[in-house]
Amino acid sequence: MFSDFAIKVENLSKCYQIYDKPHYRLLQMLRRGRKQYYREFWALRNVTLGVKKGTTVGILGRNGSGKSTLLKMICGTLNPTDGVIETHGRIAAILELGSGFNPEFTGRENVYMKGSILGLKSDEIDSRFASIASFAEIGDFMDQPVRTYSSGMMVRLAFAVSVNVDPEILVVDEALSVGDERFQRKCFSRIEAIREAGATILFVSHSGATVVQLCDHAVLLDDGEKLVTGSPKEVYGRYQQLLYAPDDKREQMRRRIKKASEAGAAAAGEKNAGDNRTQRAGATAPNNSAENSDELRESFNPSLTPTSTIAYESSGAVISEPKIKTIDGKQVNNLVRGKKYHYCYRVKFTRDAGFVRFGMLIKTKSGVELGGAASAPGKSMALESVQAGDEFDIAFEFGCALNPGTYFLNAGVMGELDLSGNEISMHRLLDAAMFKVLPDSGRTSTGIVDFGSRVLIDRCDD
Repeated sequence: MFSDFAIKVENLSKCYQIYDKPHYRLLQMLRRGRKQYYREFWALRNVTLGVKKGTTVGILGRNGSGKSTLLKMICGTLNPTDGVIETHGRIAAILELGSGFNPEFTGRENVYMKGSILGLKSDEIDSRFASIASFAEIGDFMDQPVRTYSSGMMVRLAFAVSVNVDPEILVVDEALSVGDERFQRKCFSRIEAIREAGATILFVSHSGATVVQLCDHAVLLDDGEKLVTGSPKEVYGRYQQLLYAPDDKREQMRRRIKKASEAGAAAAGEKNAGDNRTQRAGATAPNNSAENSDELRESFNPSLTPTSTIAYESSGAVISEPKIKTIDGKQVNNLVRGKKYHYCYRVKFTRDAGFVRFGMLIKTKSGVELGGAASAPGKSMALESVQAGDEFDIAFEFGCALNPGTYFLNAGVMGELDLSGNEISMHRLLDAAMFKVLPDSGRTSTGIVDFGSRVLIDRCDD
């Protein structure tokens, strides 16, 4: 039912008229002849999107893809050229630095002004002011004009107001990267609390880790067009694929992503669009009876293969045969915590390259990056040169310090193709391989990583 949606947009478009010379505006108004004096720029074109109540949706895309334009129209600060927007619930938004603030007013005055815009009465703002001031952490600057604030202080205050007005819909445009690590964690924690309270959250970020960590669902925009929707990990993979595609192959990559999205939608429908809170993985691991067994014995299950593998466009190298092996060379994908393994893959070079490095990364099912390694920290220890036709077998040794669960591995190769000194991604595989860590009833560690903790308990004598 429509009431299940907090936000729904249908065929939303925004077109700007671009005039090459100032006086062309006047000529267009006077309409001399039939000549058109402007060029059309479509910032957004025919975007349809539904956000269910209580879900968190991230919007990814390159600069200029239409992300901020979409958020502004949803919040009502920008009128669409065409299309329909419907929202249900109080919207609090952080769209840009100083958005909604009067630079001549003090921080305190702006808090009351913005609170009233959001529908709060004066006594309601009074009761929340201490919480807002505490969250913003700007001290005596609360009574200074906003024009004297740094960009970080301005966003802190805007964020503090927005998260303390009990929003039913929270819209954030790339504001989570402001401030030090402590304040960023404070923002994440508050967003998590707002989400747990049942609010709908829509935000733009260039950080894939943030989208994967916070979101139930994600959308990829490019050149004003919606390319794909799906699980955060899947959409972030497509975004990376597009972002690092060579310029001459980017349009081809766009078409490929859109075609894959349309094929997936036709096969699976839109059933899982709002259900990712309970299942966030871009690939579903096959059932494996070993996971329910107490036998800690390494094994290989041929059906335990990722369905979410994404290959970047090759730029002089091709990665193949990703697999995990024991130290003595036996292929496995059911691992035992505490043992060492080799993550192996083969690389064939199709172009000459210099200062080549190889890499690996381990992620959770939801795409959270747990850790990885590179074959060299920089040029000084990289492989100085390779020739077209060269092949290398790469093996990363790692200790399995993970608690029982399903995990995914990336593989990548970087290098320089010319004398410019610019290192590029020559090839990369997302979700190249997957593995499970078997359960161990004798271990007491919790969470994702086993830190080898010991508990010491001493009875206190009176």
